[in-house]
Amino acid sequence: MSRIGKKPVQLPDKVQVTIDGDMIKVKGPKGNLERKLHPAVELEITDDMLEVKTDLSNKKKVALQGLFRSLIANMVTGVTDGYEKQLLLSGIGYRAETKGNTLVLNVGYSNPVDFSLPEGIKASVDANTKIILSGIDKEVLGQAAANIRDIRPPEPYKGKGIMYADERIIRKAGKTAGKD
Repeated sequence: MSRIGKKPVQLPDKVQVTIDGDMIKVKGPKGNLERKLHPAVELEITDDMLEVKTDLSNKKKVALQGLFRSLIANMVTGVTDGYEKQLLLSGIGYRAETKGNTLVLNVGYSNPVDFSLPEGIKASVDANTKIILSGIDKEVLGQAAANIRDIRPPEPYKGKGIMYADERIIRKAGKTAGKD
């Protein structure tokens, strides 16, 4: 029995949820999101609550119940509050800037790297070394942040690279640590 799947999703007053066949559409003050539902999952809307139902005959259906409950809760949070991810650039000469819908990164390569932002994701750069990504779709935002981080992942010896703001890099001692 999925503990998360059993909990109903609280729907704020500003949010409208419509179910159109196998699609769920969530509309709120920050925008609209939609997602295709799995056939094993059924939704039940009552007043300001949404419940995800399924028959609990096997483990896969129970897992799908919890998954879709989390996805729908993320959609509701996205259209009401939105999401934000922060990335930090660490290294001498590392800097970023935005040009329209493109993020230009100077991260130690011979040429700057142009990263085209996905639709619905906005980026702002603070002090040339802090990238703030924001959007309403948690999945797209997280994937965009991961793709930016993959351009120059942090290395363990000096800590240079692109890292999440809350990430902790475990540093290695290097070759000279063992010598007397």
